[in-house]
Amino acid sequence: MADESSVSASTPDLEPEFDHDVETALVTGATGDVGSWVIDRLADRGTHVVGVDLEQPDGVRANADFRAVDLTEQAPTWETICEVEPDAVVHLAAISDPLDNPATRVFENNVTSTYNVLQAAGREGIDVVWSSSQAAYGALFASGEWQPDALPIDEAHEQRPGDSYGLSKRCGEAIARATARRYDVSITTIRPATIFTPEKARARPAEDDSDLTTVESGGDFGSYVDVRDMARLVEAALAADRDGHEAFHCVADENYLGRPTAELVEAICGDLPADCTLEGKEAALSNAKAAAVLGWEPTHSWPDSGADGEGDAPGAGEPTWR
Repeated sequence: MADESSVSASTPDLEPEFDHDVETALVTGATGDVGSWVIDRLADRGTHVVGVDLEQPDGVRANADFRAVDLTEQAPTWETICEVEPDAVVHLAAISDPLDNPATRVFENNVTSTYNVLQAAGREGIDVVWSSSQAAYGALFASGEWQPDALPIDEAHEQRPGDSYGLSKRCGEAIARATARRYDVSITTIRPATIFTPEKARARPAEDDSDLTTVESGGDFGSYVDVRDMARLVEAALAADRDGHEAFHCVADENYLGRPTAELVEAICGDLPADCTLEGKEAALSNAKAAAVLGWEPTHSWPDSGADGEGDAPGAGEPTWR
């Protein structure tokens, strides 16, 4: 039996910020930095969550159950989704670091798991929200020159990744579109910027003399989003009443480096595109579509003191059960 200290407190009477009818959600990548926050947000607001990861967490969490499943294995993945019969699937599992992992492992894991999860959900008529990445555009882990076609970058920008992670996400989006077409389900692709958690935020370099060509200010051009806002966008996507496949950026309004974004892009890329309407520290990725279609806007900005933002549970903090 788990020690009482390992049981995460719940407040099931909280109202969702974005009203949805999902009574049971299956969330993959359950013990990860993003998945655990998504589970807490949904479970605190009355949704029963079944969390899936390679291993079950040490603690227990009110309003949530956990299963250990290797999503690269088709049979257990499909069996799990069929047994749980969720109202929605939130697919967040992935290997996200192509620098410290073999490229083949990153690509095969991410593409195979995404195919298995989305196809299983589609066959059962279950809507999906899943996480792609800004890396799908190709800038984040680019080994050579990369220049945006326009700034800010919107969801229609061409994707031209060269690394295993970005390529796996581009392939995942092709799987999402195909699944939505074949099974007539709603699939929402979220392309988050670099995700910060309250305990894992980057330091801001000196604003006067920092070298803007360093990796610290590299392919994300300082774009970021707080994990709590990522969880909010998942909730907003679950609440959306729409068909087919659609992609949305999840990004804060401003860059985290404290410098004019156009200067950052010019320093990294060597030049600016002719179509550049960036103003000041405005993020290089546009979040206008998520605001217009889903009614989502970021509520946390860097540096964040950790105080509760709009839509957060009072005293909300890092998940303690994982």
